[in-house]
Amino acid sequence: MFKTALSAAAAAALLSMSAAAVAADQPIIGLITKTETNPFFVKMKEGAQAEAKKLGAKLMSASGKKDGDTAAQITAIENMVTAGAKTILITSSGDAILPAVKKAQAKGVQIIALDSPFDGADALFATDNYKAGILIGQYAKAALGGKPAKIAMLDLFPGHPVGAQRHNGFMNGFGLKANDAKSNELSATPETVCAADTDGNQAKGQTAMENCLQKDPAINVVYTINEPAAAGAYNALKKAGKADQVIVVSVDGGCEGVANVGKGVIAATSQQYPLKMAAMGVAAGVEYAKTGKKASGYVDTGVALIAAKAVPGVDSQSVKVGTDLCWGKK
Repeated sequence: MFKTALSAAAAAALLSMSAAAVAADQPIIGLITKTETNPFFVKMKEGAQAEAKKLGAKLMSASGKKDGDTAAQITAIENMVTAGAKTILITSSGDAILPAVKKAQAKGVQIIALDSPFDGADALFATDNYKAGILIGQYAKAALGGKPAKIAMLDLFPGHPVGAQRHNGFMNGFGLKANDAKSNELSATPETVCAADTDGNQAKGQTAMENCLQKDPAINVVYTINEPAAAGAYNALKKAGKADQVIVVSVDGGCEGVANVGKGVIAATSQQYPLKMAAMGVAAGVEYAKTGKKASGYVDTGVALIAAKAVPGVDSQSVKVGTDLCWGKK
């Protein structure tokens, strides 16, 4: 009996050791997005899942209920660390996550920012959002054809780094002076006649545009933080009978947004590639698990201007190209 019991205990120990070895061979990588419904983050998750499967990693995922939900992101960081994640990929909703990030790093967890930069991340894999803004600023300037500009700036919300980068890139691409890189406040130029925050939301984008038109009905250029806000702005312009008098530009490159470029809702959009961001992040996580080598610095995951109508002096790709590379439902 004693020998049988000992044999059973030894077998259990061997099974336990085997499970630990399997776990070691399958690194856990976390992905935390701002929301789970935005097509941008849906595509990001798809890219992470595909790359994790390809490389033999286990993916954990979580998200906030809305952009700005840092409480949910903090909880997700803590849960992933407890579960044994060695790398966590985060699209940050705000600086409130930074203490949780530092605690995770102190435990040896690699933290990679995707799309949205934040202080203290080991690396950033993202679109150059400033360049994305420059491209649509240059396009709007050229499309206006020398007419005096009256610009509405439909932003994200104050203090968000991506919002500031796109805003300031647009301003400088248009040839106007912007504020510092961490601000998206309305710059003191005669061309910018209205500014409003939209939270990247279509309904708020429509309300913001309606308010701007009340302030100045002669607005002829609209910068929007993303394509849902652009769709909302267009609804307000159409309702006011001004849809064909205003140049609307945006950033994202989702399939719905690219389709709206083809329909004339948006004149041009800067397309980014969330699937690539996530896939590269997962690969970096697997590399860290295997070799201990962390990713570092900024990795540009690309941006391209998509426009239905090309303008002189500004490089752009066709709606067909944008559709082939877009994310979300086609």
